Amino acid sequence: MAAATWCYRGDPEEEQPALLVTFSNGQLQRPDAVRFSLYRSSDVANARKKRRRILVSETERLSYVGNNFSSGAMKCNSLCRYFLGVLNKDSGQMEVFNAEIFNMQPLLSDNLIPDDTRDYQNKSYREKVDLCIEAFGTSKQKRALNSRRMNAVGNDILNTAVTKAAADVIDAKGVTALIQDVAQDDEQNMSIFLPPCHEDADKPENVYKFEDILSPAEYEALQSPAAAFINITPEEIAKKTEEKSHCSFVLEELKFLPADEKSRDRKARCLWFLDILIKFSFLKIIKKKYPLGPECPHIISRKLMKNFTSLTYNNGSVQNLISASLKTKIAAYVIALALHIKNFQIDLTVLQNDLKLHESRMMDIARAMRLKVSKAKGMPGLENDQNHKLGTLSLPLPVQKASGSQRKRRKMN
Repeated sequence: MAAATWCYRGDPEEEQPALLVTFSNGQLQRPDAVRFSLYRSSDVANARKKRRRILVSETERLSYVGNNFSSGAMKCNSLCRYFLGVLNKDSGQMEVFNAEIFNMQPLLSDNLIPDDTRDYQNKSYREKVDLCIEAFGTSKQKRALNSRRMNAVGNDILNTAVTKAAADVIDAKGVTALIQDVAQDDEQNMSIFLPPCHEDADKPENVYKFEDILSPAEYEALQSPAAAFINITPEEIAKKTEEKSHCSFVLEELKFLPADEKSRDRKARCLWFLDILIKFSFLKIIKKKYPLGPECPHIISRKLMKNFTSLTYNNGSVQNLISASLKTKIAAYVIALALHIKNFQIDLTVLQNDLKLHESRMMDIARAMRLKVSKAKGMPGLENDQNHKLGTLSLPLPVQKASGSQRKRRKMN
């Protein structure tokens, strides 16, 4: 509804249409009390933009804004032409002007002066989202926001309490005692992945009993696959060495099989199982039911899957995983079996290379198993230029010492 008509003539030499004004929210009671201001685009070189106008009106209670170019502009201006006639009562003549209609919308703002937005700009994205939720969020979103804020307060209180408790423990017990406790915990964690150790054994072969590594049923199942090792010839060993079909430790020990039939059979079975253990350690995620092939006895495959893997859920299916800690466990059982094969004195460097472990890790496992570690020359033909470490299991067992990482930690403190 048109409540006021206002004509702006502008520069007499410039063709400027008259402006007809309508107010969208009601009828204007006092047209003479309204103040108008007209703003036009300064981009006169652009034929489309130079005709853009913004009209601002102010009353005692509200301010109004209208324009001729945004989505709120009157569509009728582009569909037809409007004219405004001004009658001169004295001469009886009417002057006609081009006209344009502006729809004035109230500017609903408590403060027309722009607010200082520096505090808002300094807020994080999460804080800005929280402000939007407080203002416009649903009741469910507001409950979730309050719950998250309560949890944050609870976490801060918990962190403060934990920090204070840790400081009290350090003050009461001392840093040195705490480091010793950590070292003992690491030793206990390592012992979980070691074969059962009988510290009260009267002979080295009873420290890590053979039955704890291979049960009688498992040992019996190795007869068939290990038969190929019993009557192996030097030519076959040389071919396997060239093909690298077995680990270095096994290939070297195959050259020294005992002549006694029973001892020869026992060593062949042990070497075959040790080779399978090392090959099994290279697997990471096991998807096949028989990952080592059909020639591996079912009881052996079941032993490996049960004792040296952990179940994990991935891509909608359950899989068997060999983690770094379980690879450590395999290495410990390899060392224990190699001790029985080599009369309780082994070249740790050869096994380290076969298992593809770092030397420090291999030495930590050996010391955790109570082996005496010393320097030794490598076996003939096996990296003689490398300083080999010899591991010996003898009685009485040496006292356990902290690993290299623990010694460094204590030294740093």
